[in-house]
Amino acid sequence: MTWARRAVPAVAVAVAALAARDLIQRDHALLRNFPVLGRARYVLEAIGPELRQYIVAGNNEERPFTRDQRRWVYASAKQQNNYFGFGTDNDIEYTPGYPIIKHRTFGRAVPPSTPGAGHDVRLPCAKVLGAARGRAHAFRPESVVNISGMSFGSLSGNAITALNKGAALAGCLQNTGEGGLSPYHRNGGELVFQLGTAYFGCRDEHGRFSLDRLKDLVAGAPVRALEIKLSQGAKPSLGGLLPGAKVSAEIAATRGVPAGRDCVSPSRHAEFSDCDSLLDWVELLAAETGLPVGIKSAVGDLGFWQELATLMRDTGRGVDFVTIDGGEGGTGAAPLIFTDSVSLPFQQGFSRVYRVFAEHDLHEQVVFVGAGKLGLPDNAIVAFALGCDMVNVGREAMLSIGCIQAQKCHTDTCPTGVATQNAWLARGLDPTLKSVRAANYLATLRRDLTKVAEACGVEHPGLIGTDAVEILDGRTGSTPLHKVYGYRPGWGLPSPADQAEIIRLMTPEVPQGGSAPPSATAVG
Repeated sequence: MTWARRAVPAVAVAVAALAARDLIQRDHALLRNFPVLGRARYVLEAIGPELRQYIVAGNNEERPFTRDQRRWVYASAKQQNNYFGFGTDNDIEYTPGYPIIKHRTFGRAVPPSTPGAGHDVRLPCAKVLGAARGRAHAFRPESVVNISGMSFGSLSGNAITALNKGAALAGCLQNTGEGGLSPYHRNGGELVFQLGTAYFGCRDEHGRFSLDRLKDLVAGAPVRALEIKLSQGAKPSLGGLLPGAKVSAEIAATRGVPAGRDCVSPSRHAEFSDCDSLLDWVELLAAETGLPVGIKSAVGDLGFWQELATLMRDTGRGVDFVTIDGGEGGTGAAPLIFTDSVSLPFQQGFSRVYRVFAEHDLHEQVVFVGAGKLGLPDNAIVAFALGCDMVNVGREAMLSIGCIQAQKCHTDTCPTGVATQNAWLARGLDPTLKSVRAANYLATLRRDLTKVAEACGVEHPGLIGTDAVEILDGRTGSTPLHKVYGYRPGWGLPSPADQAEIIRLMTPEVPQGGSAPPSATAVG
C-alpha cells in the first residue's frame, strides 16, 4: 500500500509533465490541442498496419484518401522515406479503369543518375499565362503544381499562413478562394485572386461588385491572375452561408461584410448572366488590371462550353485559363447528394471540355488547370496527358500541414486546427513549421512528376502524350488514353513553339544520364 501511495503522485507528476510538454511543443498540432490524449492516435497509427491486416481495412480501402496516399503525403512533407516496399498492394489485374504509364527504353530525355536528382527541380508551366491574348501582365508560372482555392473562413488563419509561406518557399501560386484576400495571404506567396458570386474583398457597402476596390486590392498585393469561380466540383450551382456566429471581425474585414451577421454567397453572379456577358466582364477585368483572367468550373451540361468556345473563336474575346474541378473534389461543407452525385469526375469532365476547345482550335491559346485529387502523382500524370498545363492541390496540401482526414471540416471542430475558426484548436497549428512541410510536399510532387516524365522519354510532364498512358479493361485488355476519351493526334500537348521553349528551359547544361563515360567498345 505504501508503494501504491507513492506511485500515484509520481504518475500524476509524470502525466502533468507530459501534458506540459505537449502544450509547449510545436511539431504536432493534435498534441498541442489534446495533450496526452492525443498520443493515443500515434499509438494506434503505429500498430495500424497489423490491426488493418487482420481486423479492419486494407491500405487502399479508405476514402477520400487511402492510408497509402496519406502516408505518402505525410512522409513527403516531413522529408521522410516515402518509398514503399514489397510491391504494390493495388489490385491492378482486376481493376477496370486503372491507368498504366508506359516508360520508354530509349527516350529523348535521359533521367539523371544522382540519388538526389529532381529534389530542387524547376518545373515551370509549358505555356505563358495571358500571352495568347496579349495581357499586360502575362507571365509564365514558375510551378506546374499550385495551391487550390481555400478561403480564410473555411480554413483557419494559421492554416492559410502556413500554405502561403509554403507557396513562397516552393515558388508556386496560392489561390485565395472566394473568401477574399486576408492578412494571412500576405506572407510572401504569390496569389491568384478568386472572384466568387459574393465578390468578397471587392464589393461595396451594398454587396455589389466594385471595380475600384478590386483594382486597389490587386495593386496592394502580389496577385498574378484573377479567377472567376462559376462552380466547384463538390457543390456545383450552390451558394453558401457562413452563420453570423462565425463571422468574426477578421473575416468581416476580409470579406467586406458586417461582423456577426449571416454571410451569404449567392448561387449566381450578378455581373453577367450568359456567355456573352461573361466574356465582356472577363475583358473588362483584364483591361482594367492587366492581369490574366480565367474561370473555374465543374462540368455538367456541355452546352455552356460549346457556346463559350464558339464566342471566343468568333469574337476574339476570351478567357486566359480554364480551371476544371472534378466531382471528386473536396469542400468544407456540402449536401451529400452534391458531393456524391452532381458534376462529372475530373477525367471525364476535363476531357470533354478540352475536346470542345480543341475542336474550335483554341486549345493552344488557353492554359488548362486541373483540380480534384490531382495532388497524387499518378492522377496528375493522367491529367497532364489529357492536356492539363498545371494542377491545383487542395486537400493534399491540407494533409501536408497536419490534416488527419477527420472529416470534421463542416463542424468547426477540426482537431488539428486546419479547417476551423476555433482559436484554441487553431493555435495548435504552427505556421512556421507547417509551411516548410507544405513546401516539402509540393517539391516532392514536382520531383515525382519530373521523374515520370523522364521515364516516358520527355523533359516535362506537360509533354507526356496520351500515347504514354493506357487504361486497363481488366486482366486481359487495355485501351490507349486517346481512344478512351476520343482525342485526335496531337491533342493534349502544347503548341510546337511552346514545346520547343519548355524543352529549352528544362534541358540542363550538364549532360544527363550515366555516372561514367562510355567504354571504347560502346556502339552508337
